[in-house]
Amino acid sequence: QVRLVESGGRLVQAGDSLRLSCTASTSPRRGFNHYVVGWFRQPPGKERESVASITQYGDRTSVADSVKGRFTISRDNYKSMAYLDMTHLKPEETTVYYCGVRITGGQDIGYWGQGTQVTVSS
Repeated sequence: QVRLVESGGRLVQAGDSLRLSCTASTSPRRGFNHYVVGWFRQPPGKERESVASITQYGDRTSVADSVKGRFTISRDNYKSMAYLDMTHLKPEETTVYYCGVRITGGQDIGYWGQGTQVTVSS
């Protein structure tokens, strides 16, 4: 089992920056480095979308076109944490942001956090 807890979400103004954190609790047998990490969001009226992902050792990252150049994903396996650094936030990006992980080589997200609310005022 993997438990994920997101934090850092809060009320900000349009154009502000924010760092979201994902803290993972993994089994001693299988550490955080065994998992690919992704950040997701589901804006009101829209389907859930992948925002960014990062491979097990951070050698590769990908971000959605909608956030390219503004959002950066990173991870620290020694702390079992992943981060989403967001800049130039827009009001339409107001929603709950979720951290999810899948075992490296797997097909689906196996574990999800409860999410953290990001509210961007205009």
